[in-house]
Amino acid sequence: QLQLVESGGGLVQPGGSLRLSCAASGFTLDLYAIGWFRQAPGKEREGVSCISSSGGSTNYLDSVKGRFTISRDNAKNTVYLQMNSLKPEDTAVYYCAAAATVQAVCIAAPYDYWGQGTQVTVSS
Repeated sequence: QLQLVESGGGLVQPGGSLRLSCAASGFTLDLYAIGWFRQAPGKEREGVSCISSSGGSTNYLDSVKGRFTISRDNAKNTVYLQMNSLKPEDTAVYYCAAAATVQAVCIAAPYDYWGQGTQVTVSS
């Protein structure tokens, strides 16, 4: 069974940090581009960051550039999203997804496999 499982979400104060993990089971991630998406209440889902299958190319949403870093460890079949300097507007459910493409695409359409999401809440 192909599955993606996110972890690492939680409640953090503004300015704090979290590291999200996306672990795959049932398939190997090294042939897949991975994306992190988020959806806040009442808002549409948006692509936060994505990484190519090799890890050599990454893309970021403008509002998270310089604060978030995506990385992957194909040996561990896991992708990470390091989130620093968190702001209240980063509050959302964060999802990871896998697309059978090598390119770092940050739109939802190519992604075939999705995790269940992890809640990130930034509040004082």
